[in-house]
Amino acid sequence: MRQRRIGSFSVSAIGLGGMPMSIPGRKDRGTSIATIHAALDAGVTLIDTADAYTSPGDGQGHNEVLIAEALSSYGSDTSNVLVATKGGLIYSDPGPWARTGTPEYLKDAAKQSATRLGVESIGLYQFHRPDPDVPYAESIGALKELVAEGVIVHAGISNANVDQIREAHGILGDDLVSVQNQFSPAHLDSRPELDLCAELSLAFLPWSPLGGIKRAGELADDHAAFADVATEVGVSPQQVALAWELSLSEVVVPIPGASRPASIEDSAKAADLELSDDQVHRLGA
Repeated sequence: MRQRRIGSFSVSAIGLGGMPMSIPGRKDRGTSIATIHAALDAGVTLIDTADAYTSPGDGQGHNEVLIAEALSSYGSDTSNVLVATKGGLIYSDPGPWARTGTPEYLKDAAKQSATRLGVESIGLYQFHRPDPDVPYAESIGALKELVAEGVIVHAGISNANVDQIREAHGILGDDLVSVQNQFSPAHLDSRPELDLCAELSLAFLPWSPLGGIKRAGELADDHAAFADVATEVGVSPQQVALAWELSLSEVVVPIPGASRPASIEDSAKAADLELSDDQVHRLGA
């Protein structure tokens, strides 16, 4: 599979988002493990998770534990797989999830995530969402300390605007390697952040790159151009959407969520789908 860079790591151009496998309505554990194994079989080497991906009664970290179990049971070498996780949200049912960005909390959360993942150092640890009650610089400062302590290799931020990206970059320097924001054909508001990431050579990881769990299956109905191009090239509209996102910049690494093997198998094929200039133009119109 085509590769892209996240800091010092070379990863598959399409990653796997783990959230659907742990939130309410999830599939059974066996299906989730099979989904992660299918991703690995397809060449996926980036798996994105968070300690807040869980369900009532499971506590923080359900998805991290699930991913660790899937990797350990895979049966082949997984040392090239980058597991990226996030901290700063506490699961709440019903939502919204509580934002907790104090340095003390983030540092403790990262260490707990490392334990659940079974690693000495987390390859990519991301601040999940800004906390309005904590100065952003203080939260980002915690990530810098985590890098210095060796708890994490690289730092990332999520749900950040242009000013926050610049502020985090000023604090972390080369230790900041990625930004994870919502971006899809239905959610284009983060295009300025994507462009800034390209300028700063930061990976941009679109979450819900197909429009979200409830809307991904309706992508063709909502966006006719994607349906048309899908017919032209003989693949799913979802593959076309992911390939289009990849075409926007070399820093883009979409992380579509999946809860069934077939879903991630289809998404992974987008890494090697070549769209014509005309098709890219029509999709972005």
